[in-house]
Amino acid sequence: MAMEVTQALLNAQSVDSTMRKHAEETLKQFQEQNLPGFLLCLSGELSSEEKPVDSRKLAGLILKNALDAKEQHRKYELVQRWLSLDVAVKTQIKTCLLQTLSSLAPDARSTASQVIAKVAGIELPQKQWPELIGSLLSNQQLPAHVKQATFETLGYLCEEVSPDVVEQDQVNKILTAVVQGMNAEEGNSDVRLAATRALYNALSFTQANFNNDMERDFIMRVVCQATLSPEVKIRQAAFECLVSISSTYYEKLAPYIQDIFSITAKAVREDEEPVALQAIEFWSSICDEEIDILEDYGGDFTADSDVPCYNFIKQALPALVPMLLETLLKQEEDQDQDEVAWNLAMAGGTCLGLVARTVGDDIVPLVMPFIEENITKPDWRQREAATYAFGSILEGPSPEKLTPIVNGALNFMLTALTKDANSHVKDTAAWTLGRIFEFLHGSTVEIPIITPANCQQIVTVLLQSMKDAPNVAEKACGALYFLAQGYADVAASSPLTPFFQEIVQSLLTVTHREDAGESRLRTAAYEALNEVVRCSTDETTPMILQLVPVIMMELHQTLEAQKLSSDEREKQSELQGLLCGCLQVIIQKLGGSDPTKYAFLQYADQIMSLFLRVFACRNATVHEEAMLAIGALAYATGPDFAKYMPEFYKYLEMGLQNFEEYQVCAVTVGVVGDLCRALEDKIIPYCDGIMTQLLKDLSSNQLHRSVKPPIFSCFGDIALVIGENFEKYLMYAMPMLQSAAELSAHTSGADDEMLDYTNLLRNGILEAYSGIFQGFKNSPKTQLLIPYAPHILQFLDSIYMEKDMDDVVMKTAIGVLGDLADTLGSNAGSLIQQSVSSKDFLIECLSSDDHLIKESAEWAQMAISRAISV
Repeated sequence: MAMEVTQALLNAQSVDSTMRKHAEETLKQFQEQNLPGFLLCLSGELSSEEKPVDSRKLAGLILKNALDAKEQHRKYELVQRWLSLDVAVKTQIKTCLLQTLSSLAPDARSTASQVIAKVAGIELPQKQWPELIGSLLSNQQLPAHVKQATFETLGYLCEEVSPDVVEQDQVNKILTAVVQGMNAEEGNSDVRLAATRALYNALSFTQANFNNDMERDFIMRVVCQATLSPEVKIRQAAFECLVSISSTYYEKLAPYIQDIFSITAKAVREDEEPVALQAIEFWSSICDEEIDILEDYGGDFTADSDVPCYNFIKQALPALVPMLLETLLKQEEDQDQDEVAWNLAMAGGTCLGLVARTVGDDIVPLVMPFIEENITKPDWRQREAATYAFGSILEGPSPEKLTPIVNGALNFMLTALTKDANSHVKDTAAWTLGRIFEFLHGSTVEIPIITPANCQQIVTVLLQSMKDAPNVAEKACGALYFLAQGYADVAASSPLTPFFQEIVQSLLTVTHREDAGESRLRTAAYEALNEVVRCSTDETTPMILQLVPVIMMELHQTLEAQKLSSDEREKQSELQGLLCGCLQVIIQKLGGSDPTKYAFLQYADQIMSLFLRVFACRNATVHEEAMLAIGALAYATGPDFAKYMPEFYKYLEMGLQNFEEYQVCAVTVGVVGDLCRALEDKIIPYCDGIMTQLLKDLSSNQLHRSVKPPIFSCFGDIALVIGENFEKYLMYAMPMLQSAAELSAHTSGADDEMLDYTNLLRNGILEAYSGIFQGFKNSPKTQLLIPYAPHILQFLDSIYMEKDMDDVVMKTAIGVLGDLADTLGSNAGSLIQQSVSSKDFLIECLSSDDHLIKESAEWAQMAISRAISV
């Protein structure tokens, strides 16, 4: 069999598709008929020096894919399958894998490293394969290629396994070996590189070591030494370690920051680009840390802050800013403007922007001389660098500090955008205008930058620039987007109103440009058009109405196109998505007030039939956009939407069944809520199908977890409109809600991401309870809910005790307490009195600074006192 497998593995990589398919089929059959034999055969292939490298490499790859998958449910199945294999088989496979680490073929070693890490990821948490790390560390006295493979394996292992499954003494041993491997005394550069990369992955394991001054000093010294290695890849890997240390161990950096500054400054000025980029990334990472700390705790580090802000950036400013400004002059002459090339100038500008957000006003006097000196120079690089520097510091400093400067610079930017001879300068000038409008224009800014005097000039320049090269035109669309957004809260006339027709016409012209596919131009034009419509005032309504048949016609034309190549089909789908998105914005705008709604509804039938044809094209992105637009249409048409339901329902069901493209599923769940609000009790005929599908979604382990919270909220939407008709779903929905509630109540040890998700889940559950209670209120069937009340109160108690709910959950939770009292009356009164924390929870919410929480609590207080006094 072994010979046949070798041949099958080679044939599976053949250029001849018939041969390839046949080989893949053979391998698949072998796997299905005899999994243990198949895996043994693959591990034997991988470890055998006699076999061709190509078959060995593919054998390892198939082995790796037999242990891991991207989708959670599939991954779980593969883990269980491996754990249930016979111990002797697993031992033999693992022996082959470890043997392969001393192979002379680099590809075979590298593949074996990855597979060993995958096995370790399954077995170490189960307290299996305890001897693995010891046997890897015993490879240190062997030839260089074996040491290199060992470090590579340790690196993958640290990436795969969570730190809590490795004992501290083993972590210490790994660290000792890795740091020795990084040392300058290690003669082999491949070994040093593998060790440096292994340290990068091991940093999350080294909490205890970083808490020990001596060990930390040693690690930092070795990393800093490695940044001076003669090998460029080692220097790059060492700086990557520094970047990781800056975010993982920010609070430990003070003693080293001076030295690190010297090392990074030298690298930025003198080293090769991959190394210099990582050196800049170190400072960007420090900015991210300090921005987070300052946002979380303001300037006040007394009470809650776990980590004080060391103001490394503020201290480094006088030296850091000039270093970053130098990088802005290192643009690449021929960089393709369509693809944003990540080069020194881009990285430096990005870091400068983060520095501005970290230190605010302090950056302005350090950057202004550079701008003034370079902005009019004959060399395009200097003009572009000055413009980029200016655009980079617009977020962070206060409007008071920036407005006078921006007022002086605005004219300059507009002239550069129209008259500069260099495309790079125009591109950056348009981007900078967009940043000015994004951060220094709008209802919150006291001194307006855009005045009746300059508004016409601004609009004229932006519209003219939309005819420029795609990259410049795309940035001009972006600037227009933020210009319009600044007038979102203007109730009366907007200064853009007189130009509305011309702006819309120009944007539509851009979408039809031959080269609109480059630089995201078409997308940017539709985004700007949507924002212009969304932020327009009532005066422009007649013009928006005229836009409806135009966009419908464009959508109709995309549906008529015949026999397209796959590339054309992709472009067509993208365009359909953009047009559906545009219609959604128009529907929301016109459907929001009665006079415009009736004028718009004459198009409703045609629009709906276009959307139904779009669904028939079966493309996920378009499906999502069309669903959102239908939600808006349902809201605008209200109960009349019922006439579209018989035909639309199958697509609704299709969306709810779409596990693969879970965003489509999530959007569809949201649309069910819109339909409930629009149709009210006319949704009843469809509820059995919808509820069946939602319950299936919840019990599936294939559906992405992010869709589950909105499904629970959706239960609430349905119950609210169908009232006591929800009775037949109680026996299915309530147990689901209870088990989800139990899961979400205990969160100790959860990381931030998990906690955010948990709060979303709690909110969904609470919205379901709220809708169900309100739906049953005043119905003779309220007593059906009494058995569930103790559990709900227990849920409220436990999330109150955990002390980690966010404001949204707090408001919904206190609302549910009120709903419970309001619907169940005296039946709830005594239960609420017995509850552990209801009283404390109520008192806390009544004294909240958040007026929405306070309002909910005042209502709940009234409902509870009524229930108790009965």
